[in-house]
Amino acid sequence: MKNHLNENRFKLKPLALGIALVSVFGVAQAKSFTEASTLLETVGDPNESSFMKNLGLKVGGWANAGITYNAASPDSNFNGPVTFGDRSAEFQLNQLNIFAQRAVAAEGDAWDFGGRVDAMFGTDAIFTQAYGVPAYDVNTNLPLNRSHWDLDMLGGADNRFYDIALPQAYAEIYAPIGNGLNIKAGHFYTPIGYETVPAPDNFFYTHAYTMQYGEPFTHTGVMGNYTVDKNWAVMGGATTGSATGGWDGGWDKQLGNWGGLAGVTWTSNDKDTSANISGTYGDTSEHSGQAWGMYSMVLKHNITAKTHLVLQHDHGYANGINGALANGTGPTDTEWYGINSHLTYDVKDNLTAGVRAEWFRDQNGFRVCSPGRVTAATNVIDNAGTAGSYAANFLSTCAPASYYAVTAGVNWKPMKWLNIRPNVRYDWVDGKVAAGGQYRPFGNAKQDQFLFSTDFAVSF
Repeated sequence: MKNHLNENRFKLKPLALGIALVSVFGVAQAKSFTEASTLLETVGDPNESSFMKNLGLKVGGWANAGITYNAASPDSNFNGPVTFGDRSAEFQLNQLNIFAQRAVAAEGDAWDFGGRVDAMFGTDAIFTQAYGVPAYDVNTNLPLNRSHWDLDMLGGADNRFYDIALPQAYAEIYAPIGNGLNIKAGHFYTPIGYETVPAPDNFFYTHAYTMQYGEPFTHTGVMGNYTVDKNWAVMGGATTGSATGGWDGGWDKQLGNWGGLAGVTWTSNDKDTSANISGTYGDTSEHSGQAWGMYSMVLKHNITAKTHLVLQHDHGYANGINGALANGTGPTDTEWYGINSHLTYDVKDNLTAGVRAEWFRDQNGFRVCSPGRVTAATNVIDNAGTAGSYAANFLSTCAPASYYAVTAGVNWKPMKWLNIRPNVRYDWVDGKVAAGGQYRPFGNAKQDQFLFSTDFAVSF
């Protein structure tokens, strides 16, 4: 009898624990697929529970996956210098991203504390990692020890193109100073430019060269944002952990190399127009006082209630780059610059059409390399320039050139939590290789390429 009673009690423990958890979290009533904004809401969103609301916590994420057809059918299956959707005729789970966040107040007279952590799995992870300490010093071309914050977390070869990134891990403070000062400290996405890494925040599946090669993706450091008045806001901070001028730094290398970032935004009274200029500046690394900097100017304007225009201009430079990395015979002062535009039209509440056009100049062949994934993965252990996640033994190629791209597509949201983005993209290049021939960075040594892509993003 005694053993029988103990056995029943043991079986009842999971049930009791489940009842206790339900009573604590008290998830919201489930919504239908058509009503829900996220998939969590279809099963009862835990973020709506009194427990989560009282703590100010939120969990969520998204999944992004797609496939691209390259008209050139490249033997390597790489879409040249195009990153993110960089594989031809292969399904890619680009981003499976989860996050936990406690957002801080945007105004008020009380201090508030919070933060956020993101973890991403997928083929985009390698472009999102803290790879700001490259395999080779850009000024001397000597080997460097890469950061270990989130590089190669899955161990390389067995995972092919898939890995994990930890693109954000920061604490956040709201300080009731003046109109309110917001401060982030840790590892966070860059506030510079227009396009960004998280898939749901972009109109197109693929990215502009400006974003892919002309701007940082993340920073490690401290950043403050302050709203001056209804028209003006300013941003500033300090970055570290990088041997590329404060770009994509980590926690454990180059911590003695500090740089800065700053920006200012103007917004019209009717909120239909805004202009932002922001950028970075700093020494290249702990080993070099050579300058590395860039700026980005972004103008947004609602031409009509349904027609939206974005114009962007970026310019960057890195001085004293080793000739082997900058297509020169000695130390070279390099630069890159370009213009791109986005024009979108809201056809219906759940359907938007858009086009993007771009010219990007890599003056010294230092920034744009093909394939981009191979460059990002280069590890000093393998002097051939390949990484453990690649079976193919080949190098990326770079050359001074102008890159042009036109992309057209639509965003269709049959459900609030589902975005489907078919698009077509045409790229071509104008540049010469050292021997005097035409530079051909696209699949099967072509000067241009057509890409046809379809992807989807699910919010949960």
